[in-house]
Amino acid sequence: MIISAIAALSENRVIGKNNDLPWKLPDDMKFFMETTKGHYVIMGRKNYDSLKGKFKPLPNRTNIVITRQKNFVAPGCIVLNNLEEGIQIAKNNGEPECFIIGGADIYKLAMPFTNRLYLTEIKATIDGDTYFPQVKKEEWKETSRQHHASDERHAFAFDFVIYDKI
Repeated sequence: MIISAIAALSENRVIGKNNDLPWKLPDDMKFFMETTKGHYVIMGRKNYDSLKGKFKPLPNRTNIVITRQKNFVAPGCIVLNNLEEGIQIAKNNGEPECFIIGGADIYKLAMPFTNRLYLTEIKATIDGDTYFPQVKKEEWKETSRQHHASDERHAFAFDFVIYDKI
């Protein structure tokens, strides 16, 4: 099974601010939804809490929420206290590619298991309080890059980039 992390991050590795995205990039959101549709997605409790109404749980996906809270309830989700258990459940159910979707703590915990990165690299330095973990570029090979210019719907230019672990 491929274990992938998917994230949008600024040049200074910001992925969030005040438990929300600090940008509006509709085509990035579309990319995320299309890429993860039909797959297992693993997220932390704070990331789950940040989801808005109709996206809680994320539709057309098996949602796994990782939390330290023993009695946490997330309707329509599998709630676990251990990331490795979430990965194992996806694998046991024949998932070809599961997605780690954040936040920062979950990305950091998942990096030793992750063998693919889907990164939306935003061409800007953005203020935030949550960061994607440092990645050793020498351990990854870029396999795809697609540029998206800024326009009336996107304040920042960005690239959709896929990296595979070497």
